[in-house]
Amino acid sequence: MDAALVPADLIMTSSAVFTGRDATPQAGAVAVADDRIVWVGPGGELPEHLHGPRTVMADYGDALIMPGFHDAHLHFFHSALYLSPLAERFCGENEADAVARLAPLAARRPAGSWLLTQGWRDYLWNPAGMPSRASLDEAYPDRPVAMYSGDAHTLWLNTCALERLGIDDTSEPPAGGSYDRDEEGHLTGIVREAAAMALMPRIVDEFSREELLDAYRSFAAYCNEHGITGVCDVSLMAMPGLDFVRDDLFAALEKADELTVRVSMFPTLLEDRSRLAALKAAHQGPLLRAQGFKQFFDGVSSQHTAWIHDPYSNARFENDCGRPTVPADAMEALVAPAAAEGAPVRIHAIGDEAIHQCIDIFERHPVAASCHTEQAEQAEGSRPRHTIEHLENFQPDDIERLAAAGIVASVQPRHITLDPGGPERDLGPQRVPYMWPFRSLLDAGAVLAFGTDSPVTDIDPINAVYTAVTRRDADSHEPAGGWLPDERITLAEALGAYTAGTAIAAQRAHELGYLEPGKFADIVVLEPNPFTLTDDDLQRTQVQATYVGGRKAYERLEP
Repeated sequence: MDAALVPADLIMTSSAVFTGRDATPQAGAVAVADDRIVWVGPGGELPEHLHGPRTVMADYGDALIMPGFHDAHLHFFHSALYLSPLAERFCGENEADAVARLAPLAARRPAGSWLLTQGWRDYLWNPAGMPSRASLDEAYPDRPVAMYSGDAHTLWLNTCALERLGIDDTSEPPAGGSYDRDEEGHLTGIVREAAAMALMPRIVDEFSREELLDAYRSFAAYCNEHGITGVCDVSLMAMPGLDFVRDDLFAALEKADELTVRVSMFPTLLEDRSRLAALKAAHQGPLLRAQGFKQFFDGVSSQHTAWIHDPYSNARFENDCGRPTVPADAMEALVAPAAAEGAPVRIHAIGDEAIHQCIDIFERHPVAASCHTEQAEQAEGSRPRHTIEHLENFQPDDIERLAAAGIVASVQPRHITLDPGGPERDLGPQRVPYMWPFRSLLDAGAVLAFGTDSPVTDIDPINAVYTAVTRRDADSHEPAGGWLPDERITLAEALGAYTAGTAIAAQRAHELGYLEPGKFADIVVLEPNPFTLTDDDLQRTQVQATYVGGRKAYERLEP
């Protein structure tokens, strides 16, 4: 039989099909054969040969059929770990409450094992203030405790943990990190940036491979439940061998036919670039690939470690401008050969000076085309692109520069409302208008790619879309009218940033991001159709079904 006349395995129909190419959905059908879309169009024009005796018909009524959500930036290992029974995830009301919330974890974990959590944010506590090891020591004098901050840049350790890790008052932190000390020079238990990152592999080493595989399975299912069909798993570390991009765990699930998300891996960019080559050689299937590199240029604004041009408004010392993790010339020395070899680079840059210097580097060193990317460029009218991650605070002229250079802006909408009043406190009113400028970026012609930075914020894309469209917090729905409301974007633009935009960030625009023939059949069904809802009601929509490569990975069961 002519391959063009092979019946479809699955035909989905609805009064609302959003392909991503148009601003509004239309009534129609989507036909799938194997793992690809083979036809999209009005239901009345569906070719007769697509109906076969084994074709599954799925009529979704008035629900929205759209491309699957693809998270452009998350940390799979930590997301899976903190949602598993191996750890806990919470912010706490204050330091004492955070310590108290360790009790359930301590009860279920073996005696003497690490107590690991993530999520505390000292600036959200009442009273606010950086914690110390003293409160943990009082509750757990003989058990190591490691509490990772909500922004994933700071560790809060007790004395037992410091001793197990071999850290004392004479210890020196690695480059790019620090140990907080009191007025007498003693360790407080707070470990920051690269120093915190360097300790995490030793802390999680006690978890078995089977425990971690169970966590990965569960997190993949959690993604599917929220309409996630693909993710970019980006390095969390800036140091050799510490990126937590665990291809071995993904590969094990893939081999067992249990991998239910499409994964694009971005390991740490080092002088030795052999790991990416090895990952590319080892993982060439449709579900698991290595697509480029990741590096860090600065920290976070709330801790004054984001690199900004002018001092923080609430400066803690003279010329308090944060700092780069590595000098700009050292970052350029890493990027230049990778780009020349055709490897896209993603750089964490939050402060306006980090962003400015990053654009400079990417302008001078665009990604060279390879055989694969030349094919992608021909198919999609695109090219391999570098990406900047987070981009919270711009120098005004850099918005146009970023767009002109074709750099992808990988942003996380829910970061906007993580720290109410924080931008005003740290940066002052003159710089606030250039915080997370989604509307301005799109108007300049930039590509937005949405994600969550999970576990920093939850994986749910509906809440992220709500925040991008309303500029309001997904939980509190504050502030009324939205924060910097002129930077709101439309629902179609937000969905596009979570699908077509993320496909570009993943370097897979030729095969993901739209509902059209030739693309992978990564599809989500939402009900009610969000295009029929007001912006304030967008969170009412729920995932009804998630398909990855044409296979149903999740279906909502009616209560």
